[in-house]
Amino acid sequence: MQFQLKSPFKPTGDQPQAIKKLSRGLAKGFPHQVLLGVTGSGKTYTIANVIEKVQKPTLIISHNKTLAAQLYQEFRDFFPNNSVCYFVSYYDFYQPEAYIPQTDTYIEKVTEINEEIDKLRLSATANLLTRRDVIVVASVSCIYNIGSPEGFGQFVLEAKTGMKISRDSIIKRLVDLQYMRSLYQFKRGTFRIRGEIIDIYPAYEDTAIRITIPEDRIENIKRLDVLDGSVLQKEEKIFVYPAKHFISDQTKQTEIFARIRIELSLRLKQLKSEGKELEAHRLAKKVNYDLEMIAETGYVNGIENYSRYFDGRKPGEAPYTLLDYYRQPYGNDWLLVIDESHMTIPQIRGMYNGDRSRKQTLIDFGFRLPSALDNRPLTFVEFMQRTLQTIYVSATPDEWEMTLAKKSVAKVILSDPELVEGKSKDLSRMRARTNREIPRPASWRVRDDNNGIVEQLVRPTGITDPKISIRPTIGQIEDLVKEIIARKKKGERVLVTTLTKRMAEDLSVYLNEKKYLNVHYLHSDVETLERSDILDDLRGGKYDVLIGINLLREGLDLPEVSLVAILDADKEGFLRSTTSLVQTMGRAARHIKGSVVMYADKITASMKKAIEEIERRRRVQIRYNKKHHWEPRNIVKPIREKLVIKKEDKNIFNFLDERKRVKYRDLLQIDSNQLTPLDKGRLIKKLAREMRNAADILNFELAAEIRDKIREMNYPAAEL
Repeated sequence: MQFQLKSPFKPTGDQPQAIKKLSRGLAKGFPHQVLLGVTGSGKTYTIANVIEKVQKPTLIISHNKTLAAQLYQEFRDFFPNNSVCYFVSYYDFYQPEAYIPQTDTYIEKVTEINEEIDKLRLSATANLLTRRDVIVVASVSCIYNIGSPEGFGQFVLEAKTGMKISRDSIIKRLVDLQYMRSLYQFKRGTFRIRGEIIDIYPAYEDTAIRITIPEDRIENIKRLDVLDGSVLQKEEKIFVYPAKHFISDQTKQTEIFARIRIELSLRLKQLKSEGKELEAHRLAKKVNYDLEMIAETGYVNGIENYSRYFDGRKPGEAPYTLLDYYRQPYGNDWLLVIDESHMTIPQIRGMYNGDRSRKQTLIDFGFRLPSALDNRPLTFVEFMQRTLQTIYVSATPDEWEMTLAKKSVAKVILSDPELVEGKSKDLSRMRARTNREIPRPASWRVRDDNNGIVEQLVRPTGITDPKISIRPTIGQIEDLVKEIIARKKKGERVLVTTLTKRMAEDLSVYLNEKKYLNVHYLHSDVETLERSDILDDLRGGKYDVLIGINLLREGLDLPEVSLVAILDADKEGFLRSTTSLVQTMGRAARHIKGSVVMYADKITASMKKAIEEIERRRRVQIRYNKKHHWEPRNIVKPIREKLVIKKEDKNIFNFLDERKRVKYRDLLQIDSNQLTPLDKGRLIKKLAREMRNAADILNFELAAEIRDKIREMNYPAAEL
């Protein structure tokens, strides 16, 4: 199927020239291009038009989950008839396995997987292997190891009407694909059997599949509504993909286990030769337990640490990531878009070293085999080697991507004489004859005006960049309250940025005490899916003010926001750098009366540059408006459908599911007397959080159990 862009708008302002230049650059093979677009200029819409023109499967990487969710919703609206997927880290809570030698503290890997996000991740990889019209919006987690696409694609249950196959064969295949049989709770990743009927709930879909198989032949296949069991449609043929990305091939287990045991043997000899008997015993116990679990169930918590063997990779070889799910079916014929590249590129650069440092400690002290190092994110060099054509999108791109784009485009032009007009010269022949690089003569004029940097400085709405005022920090909160009240009377919203999470939370509490204000904070501790809901609630008027730190910088599309207040603007640093300030002030550029208040006692170099850049862009828009007789108009944008509907939204009386009940029961069984003071404090903090969660959903029985456990640990009741 072709990409089909659906939108009531047409490209306007300088969007048409940006679309034309980027599309033409991709057609000519330019490997790197930069879209430098001001906030509110419609960069997302421009990229959507480029995708429709070039018809390439596209991966869009954003540097945080909030922006990724917003982009996913926007592209889902632009391409309703195509596959738009969401791929971010699926952990609501993630505590990686680690060891602290100084205190002899081992921290076991603890995770809380969000099943909705897990479904979206699996849906993305399944779609990439089955169709071409796919757009995946991902966070930087897409450079982490997720297992081989070939293995994921081969482990498939194929069923079609009239197919001769036994019921037991289907059940065995489902178990191999990590689906669990469930008698009572029919949820994603499970199947159930009722006589000659097998119901399957794929891990990556919202509907179930019913296979009727009397006498070892499939009679019919139906698609079901999982809530009421009604038949949605009949299917002639279906494919069921694995319920997890990491799965083991049972037919190769003997060979794989043998190689793992060889490494274990060599590592044990090394540890014992160094006098590390404890580490050797610890490692042997850990690996043997893992292998027994994999042999029995096909899976173990931490199976990804053996992924090098299951993937058939060599030591040190790069892991399989989401990028390989593009390369395997499409080769080099796909497009990469890096959103807010000035933030995303540094994140991609830094992932590898942080991960390796933690794992090396685990290996040194006998908690993991050395091959665990190959379960890792890509290095930056490996990432760049896996991409062919990339568009970097940002209002403030770094010098690195600007220079890369210019050089790569110049190289393509010099290697293709058809892109140059002037005297007819065959550059390739001249270079072959002289055996050296020949620069393009200054008299030659390039036919293409795209030098790798495509600017988009005009907003289709005619809205200019916000006016900026600087006010002293003395009495800043009182002044801020007055500004907020003035905006609230007009039905407008306010964003406030602080320097710390604690300050954001404390300021939220203080402002909420003003009975006439509704305030919420937004920072990294807020759960992934809840962030989008908070932003929607701000737009809908539930909140008047949103207070945050770094999540309020890039890309947020909030047309109702007319004021951005920056507290402590003169504190030089990452959060108050020129780039950060320009991005933060841009949040007010979607409202016709947008303004920025910077609370500062001095004007720093970063403030000065940021203000000058905003004023320059403001002048460009004003000139364009005058030339084309444009009158600025406010953006009217409906609030989109939620990314996913939370269970609490469906039924407030939902209790904890069985999996969580079991997990909390395990916490209650821990003997606190065997813990170090540090670990005891951590356990108390976790139990207190879960006690409140249980009370919030009216599970008072479990909340009381947790409370009693905390009291047993001699923790003051007054602190709860």
